[in-house]
Amino acid sequence: MGIDFKNPFVQISTEPIRKEIGQTMIRTTRRFAVLGGLALTLAGCANKFRTYSGPEVTRLQMFKDDRTLFLYNNSKVLKTYKFDLGFAPAGPKQFEGDGKTPEGSYTVDKRNPNSMFHLSVGISYPNEADIAYAAAQGRSPGGDIFIHGGPRLGIDPIKPDWTAGCIAVSDREIEDIYAMVRDGTPIDIFA
Repeated sequence: MGIDFKNPFVQISTEPIRKEIGQTMIRTTRRFAVLGGLALTLAGCANKFRTYSGPEVTRLQMFKDDRTLFLYNNSKVLKTYKFDLGFAPAGPKQFEGDGKTPEGSYTVDKRNPNSMFHLSVGISYPNEADIAYAAAQGRSPGGDIFIHGGPRLGIDPIKPDWTAGCIAVSDREIEDIYAMVRDGTPIDIFA
């Protein structure tokens, strides 16, 4: 049906046009959904393993009261991070399950690329003094203290100091730390 230019009040059926537009919109919407899903899938596959070619990290220093972690190359600060601690942050870790973060001198001793907390870098807690103190009390000192990324499994990261004694940073920050810090690097943890 064409347009009657002599009589502008003639009704023209737009149903075929609406139907075609509707089908085009469905195809377009479906296409965007598929492409959007593909983009999300590829984003999920983004490499969490970063590379670092800067100065060597020679020491980490962590100040629990200020919630600040410093990565040093000799006396120069390379990076600074804010973090969360265990659910009972005051005082040094003494026993398994106390929710405290250790205080003292340790080293980075392992890494976990399959951590439940994105990535994680292990701290050599407990040391000999930690083990001796806990044993004298007839208790276990605990272990598995890490610097790690954000939570999985429904833990609420909005609450401060939500870990079981670990040091928590963002996923992006643990990617940097994981790339920069080598096993054997000393870490001093202060109150």
